[in-house]
Amino acid sequence: MKYFPIFLDANKISAMVIGGGDVAARKIELLLKTTTNITIMSASLSPSVERLVNVHQLPWLKHNYQTGHLATINLVIAATDNSEVNKAVYQEATPLNILTNVVDQPELCTYITPAIIDRSPMIIAMSSSGSAPILLRMLREQIEKMLPSGYGKLADFSFKFRDHVKARVKSIRNRRTFWEKTLRGPIGESILQGNAKHAEQQLIASIKEKINPPEGEIVFIHTLTGEPDHLTLQAHREMQFADSIFYDDDVNVQLIEYARRDADKYPQSIPASTLVNFQHALELAEQGQKVIYLLAEHLELPENSALAMSKVNCKHIISGG
Repeated sequence: MKYFPIFLDANKISAMVIGGGDVAARKIELLLKTTTNITIMSASLSPSVERLVNVHQLPWLKHNYQTGHLATINLVIAATDNSEVNKAVYQEATPLNILTNVVDQPELCTYITPAIIDRSPMIIAMSSSGSAPILLRMLREQIEKMLPSGYGKLADFSFKFRDHVKARVKSIRNRRTFWEKTLRGPIGESILQGNAKHAEQQLIASIKEKINPPEGEIVFIHTLTGEPDHLTLQAHREMQFADSIFYDDDVNVQLIEYARRDADKYPQSIPASTLVNFQHALELAEQGQKVIYLLAEHLELPENSALAMSKVNCKHIISGG
Protein backbone atom coordinates (compact mmCIF):
# COMPACT_ATOMS: atom_id res chain seq x y z
CA MET A 1 0.00 0.00 0.00
CA LYS A 2 1.28 3.44 -0.88
CA TYR A 3 -0.76 5.02 1.94
CA PHE A 4 -1.40 3.62 5.41
CA PRO A 5 -5.13 3.87 6.22
CA ILE A 6 -5.82 5.33 9.65
CA PHE A 7 -8.60 7.05 11.59
CA LEU A 8 -7.71 9.94 13.90
CA ASP A 9 -9.39 10.58 17.26
CA ALA A 10 -11.37 13.78 16.67
CA ASN A 11 -10.86 14.86 20.28
CA LYS A 12 -7.10 14.98 19.69
CA ILE A 13 -7.18 17.03 16.48
CA SER A 14 -5.88 20.59 16.51
CA ALA A 15 -6.19 21.77 12.93
CA MET A 16 -5.25 24.81 10.90
CA VAL A 17 -6.55 25.66 7.44
CA ILE A 18 -4.44 28.18 5.54
CA GLY A 19 -6.52 29.94 2.92
CA GLY A 20 -9.95 31.54 2.86
CA GLY A 21 -11.48 30.60 -0.49
CA ASP A 22 -13.97 28.02 -1.68
CA VAL A 23 -11.41 25.19 -1.57
CA ALA A 24 -10.69 26.04 2.06
CA ALA A 25 -14.44 26.07 2.73
CA ARG A 26 -14.78 22.46 1.54
CA LYS A 27 -11.88 21.37 3.76
CA ILE A 28 -13.32 23.19 6.78
CA GLU A 29 -16.75 21.63 6.23
CA LEU A 30 -15.14 18.19 6.20
CA LEU A 31 -13.19 18.86 9.39
CA LEU A 32 -16.32 20.18 11.10
CA LYS A 33 -17.86 16.71 10.85
CA THR A 34 -15.45 15.71 13.62
CA THR A 35 -14.08 18.81 15.39
CA THR A 36 -14.42 22.56 15.85
CA ASN A 37 -10.80 22.87 16.96
CA ILE A 38 -9.92 24.58 13.68
CA THR A 39 -7.94 27.78 13.18
CA ILE A 40 -8.21 29.71 9.91
CA MET A 41 -5.27 31.74 8.59
CA SER A 42 -6.11 34.13 5.75
CA ALA A 43 -6.20 37.88 5.19
CA SER A 44 -9.68 37.63 3.68
CA LEU A 45 -12.50 35.10 3.67
CA SER A 46 -14.98 34.07 1.04
CA PRO A 47 -18.64 34.32 2.13
CA SER A 48 -18.81 30.55 2.66
CA VAL A 49 -15.73 30.49 4.91
CA GLU A 50 -16.88 33.59 6.77
CA ARG A 51 -20.19 31.92 7.49
CA LEU A 52 -18.45 28.81 8.87
CA VAL A 53 -16.17 30.95 11.05
CA ASN A 54 -19.13 32.88 12.47
CA VAL A 55 -21.48 29.92 12.98
CA HIS A 56 -18.89 27.72 14.66
CA GLN A 57 -16.89 30.49 16.36
CA LEU A 58 -13.64 29.37 14.73
CA PRO A 59 -10.41 31.25 15.54
CA TRP A 60 -9.32 33.45 12.61
CA LEU A 61 -5.80 34.77 12.11
CA LYS A 62 -6.51 37.76 9.88
CA HIS A 63 -3.37 37.68 7.77
CA ASN A 64 -1.93 35.59 5.00
CA TYR A 65 0.46 32.75 5.75
CA GLN A 66 3.18 33.51 8.27
CA THR A 67 5.55 31.06 9.93
CA GLY A 68 5.54 30.44 13.66
CA HIS A 69 1.85 29.61 14.24
CA LEU A 70 2.00 25.81 14.18
CA ALA A 71 3.31 25.11 17.70
CA THR A 72 -0.03 23.74 18.96
CA ILE A 73 -1.19 22.32 15.63
CA ASN A 74 -1.05 18.64 14.66
CA LEU A 75 -2.89 18.81 11.33
CA VAL A 76 -2.55 21.53 8.70
CA ILE A 77 -4.21 22.05 5.33
CA ALA A 78 -2.74 24.46 2.80
CA ALA A 79 -5.61 25.56 0.57
CA THR A 80 -4.28 28.70 -1.10
CA ASP A 81 -3.94 29.33 -4.85
CA ASN A 82 -0.25 30.18 -4.42
CA SER A 83 2.01 27.16 -4.96
CA GLU A 84 4.97 28.87 -3.28
CA VAL A 85 2.95 29.54 -0.14
CA ASN A 86 1.69 25.97 -0.12
CA LYS A 87 5.25 24.70 -0.43
CA ALA A 88 6.36 26.95 2.44
CA VAL A 89 3.61 25.49 4.64
CA TYR A 90 4.81 21.99 3.84
CA GLN A 91 8.43 22.93 4.57
CA GLU A 92 7.51 24.40 7.95
CA ALA A 93 5.14 21.63 9.01
CA THR A 94 7.10 18.54 7.97
CA PRO A 95 10.05 18.91 10.40
CA LEU A 96 7.49 19.39 13.17
CA ASN A 97 5.87 16.02 12.30
CA ILE A 98 2.55 17.74 11.62
CA LEU A 99 0.12 15.92 9.35
CA THR A 100 0.13 18.06 6.22
CA ASN A 101 -2.19 18.22 3.24
CA VAL A 102 -1.49 20.59 0.35
CA VAL A 103 -4.52 20.73 -1.94
CA ASP A 104 -3.82 19.40 -5.46
CA GLN A 105 -0.12 18.93 -4.72
CA PRO A 106 0.20 15.29 -3.55
CA GLU A 107 3.99 15.50 -3.55
CA LEU A 108 3.66 18.00 -0.69
CA CYS A 109 1.26 15.87 1.38
CA THR A 110 2.05 13.61 4.30
CA TYR A 111 -1.56 12.41 4.20
CA ILE A 112 -4.43 12.52 1.73
CA THR A 113 -8.14 12.76 2.44
CA PRO A 114 -10.09 9.67 1.34
CA ALA A 115 -13.52 9.48 -0.22
CA ILE A 116 -15.91 9.09 2.71
CA ILE A 117 -19.26 7.39 3.16
CA ASP A 118 -20.76 8.57 6.43
CA ARG A 119 -23.20 6.32 8.26
CA SER A 120 -22.05 7.56 11.63
CA PRO A 121 -20.75 5.89 13.72
CA MET A 122 -20.00 3.65 10.73
CA ILE A 123 -17.44 5.39 8.51
CA ILE A 124 -16.16 3.99 5.22
CA ALA A 125 -13.04 5.63 3.83
CA MET A 126 -11.72 4.78 0.36
CA SER A 127 -8.75 5.83 -1.70
CA SER A 128 -7.24 5.04 -5.09
CA SER A 129 -3.91 6.44 -3.80
CA GLY A 130 -4.48 9.32 -6.17
CA SER A 131 -4.29 7.10 -9.26
CA ALA A 132 -7.93 6.78 -10.38
CA PRO A 133 -10.35 9.35 -8.91
CA ILE A 134 -13.11 8.55 -11.44
CA LEU A 135 -12.95 4.83 -10.60
CA LEU A 136 -13.05 5.72 -6.91
CA ARG A 137 -16.14 7.87 -7.44
CA MET A 138 -17.84 4.99 -9.28
CA LEU A 139 -17.05 2.62 -6.41
CA ARG A 140 -18.34 5.11 -3.87
CA GLU A 141 -21.62 5.44 -5.77
CA GLN A 142 -22.07 1.66 -5.74
CA ILE A 143 -21.44 1.37 -2.01
CA GLU A 144 -23.69 4.36 -1.24
CA LYS A 145 -26.58 2.56 -2.95
CA MET A 146 -25.93 -0.63 -0.95
CA LEU A 147 -25.97 0.99 2.50
CA PRO A 148 -29.30 2.16 3.98
CA SER A 149 -29.18 5.66 5.43
CA GLY A 150 -29.94 4.25 8.89
CA TYR A 151 -27.08 1.75 8.83
CA GLY A 152 -25.33 3.55 11.66
CA LYS A 153 -28.24 2.63 13.93
CA LEU A 154 -27.08 -0.99 13.72
CA ALA A 155 -23.67 0.05 15.04
CA ASP A 156 -25.22 2.06 17.89
CA PHE A 157 -27.42 -0.91 18.78
CA SER A 158 -24.45 -3.30 18.75
CA PHE A 159 -22.44 -1.00 21.01
CA LYS A 160 -25.33 -0.66 23.47
CA PHE A 161 -25.61 -4.42 23.95
CA ARG A 162 -21.98 -5.41 23.36
CA ASP A 163 -21.17 -6.05 27.02
CA HIS A 164 -24.44 -7.89 27.62
CA VAL A 165 -23.76 -10.26 24.73
CA LYS A 166 -20.11 -10.69 25.72
CA ALA A 167 -21.15 -11.73 29.23
CA ARG A 168 -23.66 -14.26 27.94
CA VAL A 169 -21.98 -15.59 24.79
CA LYS A 170 -18.52 -16.69 25.88
CA SER A 171 -16.61 -17.68 22.75
CA ILE A 172 -15.44 -15.18 20.15
CA ARG A 173 -16.67 -17.33 17.27
CA ASN A 174 -20.09 -17.77 18.86
CA ARG A 175 -20.33 -14.01 19.31
CA ARG A 176 -19.48 -13.41 15.67
CA THR A 177 -22.16 -15.88 14.62
CA PHE A 178 -24.65 -14.41 17.10
CA TRP A 179 -24.14 -10.84 15.88
CA GLU A 180 -24.30 -11.78 12.20
CA LYS A 181 -27.57 -13.63 12.76
CA THR A 182 -28.90 -10.73 14.84
CA LEU A 183 -27.98 -7.92 12.45
CA ARG A 184 -28.94 -9.78 9.26
CA GLY A 185 -32.23 -11.07 10.65
CA PRO A 186 -35.52 -9.65 11.99
CA ILE A 187 -33.79 -7.74 14.79
CA GLY A 188 -31.60 -5.83 12.36
CA GLU A 189 -34.58 -5.17 10.11
CA SER A 190 -36.55 -3.77 13.08
CA ILE A 191 -33.70 -1.36 13.82
CA LEU A 192 -33.52 -0.14 10.22
CA GLN A 193 -37.29 0.41 10.26
CA GLY A 194 -36.99 2.56 13.38
CA ASN A 195 -38.52 0.06 15.81
CA ALA A 196 -35.61 -0.02 18.27
CA LYS A 197 -37.72 -0.95 21.30
CA HIS A 198 -39.03 -4.11 19.62
CA ALA A 199 -35.49 -4.98 18.51
CA GLU A 200 -34.18 -4.62 22.07
CA GLN A 201 -36.91 -6.93 23.39
CA GLN A 202 -36.03 -9.52 20.76
CA LEU A 203 -32.32 -9.33 21.55
CA ILE A 204 -32.84 -9.68 25.32
CA ALA A 205 -34.97 -12.75 24.69
CA SER A 206 -32.38 -14.28 22.37
CA ILE A 207 -29.42 -13.92 24.76
CA LYS A 208 -31.43 -15.72 27.46
CA GLU A 209 -31.53 -18.82 25.27
CA LYS A 210 -28.91 -21.52 25.76
CA ILE A 211 -25.81 -20.90 23.63
CA ASN A 212 -23.87 -24.05 22.85
CA PRO A 213 -20.05 -23.95 22.79
CA PRO A 214 -18.54 -23.66 19.31
CA GLU A 215 -17.92 -26.80 17.32
CA GLY A 216 -14.64 -26.88 15.50
CA GLU A 217 -14.38 -27.72 11.82
CA ILE A 218 -11.90 -27.86 8.98
CA VAL A 219 -12.82 -26.32 5.65
CA PHE A 220 -10.59 -27.21 2.70
CA ILE A 221 -10.94 -24.57 -0.01
CA HIS A 222 -9.61 -25.62 -3.40
CA THR A 223 -8.77 -22.31 -5.08
CA LEU A 224 -8.24 -23.62 -8.66
CA THR A 225 -6.70 -20.67 -10.55
CA GLY A 226 -6.21 -18.72 -7.32
CA GLU A 227 -7.79 -15.56 -8.68
CA PRO A 228 -9.31 -13.55 -5.77
CA ASP A 229 -12.08 -12.22 -8.03
CA HIS A 230 -13.22 -15.80 -8.61
CA LEU A 231 -13.81 -16.61 -4.95
CA THR A 232 -17.34 -17.89 -4.44
CA LEU A 233 -19.61 -16.24 -1.89
CA GLN A 234 -19.53 -19.43 0.17
CA ALA A 235 -15.73 -19.48 0.28
CA HIS A 236 -15.58 -15.78 1.12
CA ARG A 237 -18.03 -16.19 4.00
CA GLU A 238 -16.16 -19.20 5.41
CA MET A 239 -12.91 -17.20 5.36
CA GLN A 240 -14.54 -14.27 7.14
CA PHE A 241 -15.35 -16.56 10.08
CA ALA A 242 -11.96 -18.29 10.21
CA ASP A 243 -10.03 -18.70 13.43
CA SER A 244 -6.99 -20.16 11.67
CA ILE A 245 -5.73 -20.17 8.07
CA PHE A 246 -3.33 -22.74 6.58
CA TYR A 247 -1.71 -22.15 3.19
CA ASP A 248 1.49 -22.97 1.31
CA ASP A 249 3.62 -21.15 -1.26
CA ASP A 250 1.52 -22.47 -4.13
CA VAL A 251 -1.54 -20.57 -2.86
CA ASN A 252 -2.00 -17.02 -4.14
CA VAL A 253 -1.10 -14.94 -1.08
CA GLN A 254 -3.62 -12.27 -2.14
CA LEU A 255 -6.37 -14.62 -0.99
CA ILE A 256 -5.26 -14.14 2.61
CA GLU A 257 -6.56 -10.56 2.42
CA TYR A 258 -10.08 -11.98 2.12
CA ALA A 259 -9.84 -13.85 5.43
CA ARG A 260 -10.79 -12.48 8.83
CA ARG A 261 -7.95 -10.15 9.77
CA ASP A 262 -7.65 -11.53 13.33
CA ALA A 263 -7.35 -15.13 12.19
CA ASP A 264 -4.08 -16.88 13.03
CA LYS A 265 -1.99 -17.54 9.92
CA TYR A 266 -0.02 -20.77 9.44
CA PRO A 267 2.11 -20.65 6.27
CA GLN A 268 3.37 -24.13 5.38
CA SER A 269 6.92 -24.72 4.13
CA ILE A 270 5.92 -28.00 2.45
CA PRO A 271 3.34 -27.76 -0.35
CA ALA A 272 0.02 -29.50 0.25
CA SER A 273 0.60 -31.53 -2.92
CA THR A 274 3.38 -33.25 -0.93
CA LEU A 275 2.13 -33.13 2.66
CA VAL A 276 -1.06 -31.83 4.27
CA ASN A 277 -0.64 -30.74 7.90
CA PHE A 278 -3.67 -32.67 9.12
CA GLN A 279 -2.43 -33.03 12.70
CA HIS A 280 -2.07 -29.34 13.53
CA ALA A 281 -5.31 -28.41 11.78
CA LEU A 282 -7.12 -31.21 13.61
CA GLU A 283 -5.78 -30.13 17.01
CA LEU A 284 -7.04 -26.59 16.48
CA ALA A 285 -10.44 -27.79 15.26
CA GLU A 286 -10.79 -30.08 18.29
CA GLN A 287 -10.28 -26.96 20.44
CA GLY A 288 -13.38 -25.45 18.80
CA GLN A 289 -11.68 -23.43 16.08
CA LYS A 290 -12.88 -22.95 12.53
CA VAL A 291 -9.85 -23.90 10.44
CA ILE A 292 -9.54 -22.90 6.80
CA TYR A 293 -7.03 -24.85 4.73
CA LEU A 294 -6.37 -23.11 1.40
CA LEU A 295 -5.23 -25.38 -1.40
CA ALA A 296 -3.86 -24.41 -4.79
CA GLU A 297 -5.68 -25.83 -7.80
CA HIS A 298 -7.91 -28.83 -6.95
CA LEU A 299 -5.92 -31.34 -4.95
CA GLU A 300 -6.91 -34.91 -4.25
CA LEU A 301 -6.12 -35.14 -0.53
CA PRO A 302 -4.64 -38.34 0.90
CA GLU A 303 -6.63 -40.38 3.40
CA ASN A 304 -5.87 -39.55 7.02
CA SER A 305 -6.86 -41.99 9.75
CA ALA A 306 -6.79 -39.41 12.58
CA LEU A 307 -9.12 -37.12 10.64
CA ALA A 308 -11.39 -40.00 9.68
CA MET A 309 -11.69 -41.13 13.32
CA SER A 310 -12.25 -37.61 14.66
CA LYS A 311 -15.70 -36.17 15.26
CA VAL A 312 -14.56 -32.86 13.76
CA ASN A 313 -16.68 -31.78 10.82
CA CYS A 314 -14.72 -31.55 7.58
CA LYS A 315 -15.88 -30.14 4.27
CA HIS A 316 -14.50 -29.18 0.88
CA ILE A 317 -15.31 -26.11 -1.21
CA ILE A 318 -14.32 -25.72 -4.85
CA SER A 319 -13.72 -22.03 -5.45
CA GLY A 320 -11.75 -19.81 -7.78
CA GLY A 321 -12.44 -21.28 -11.21
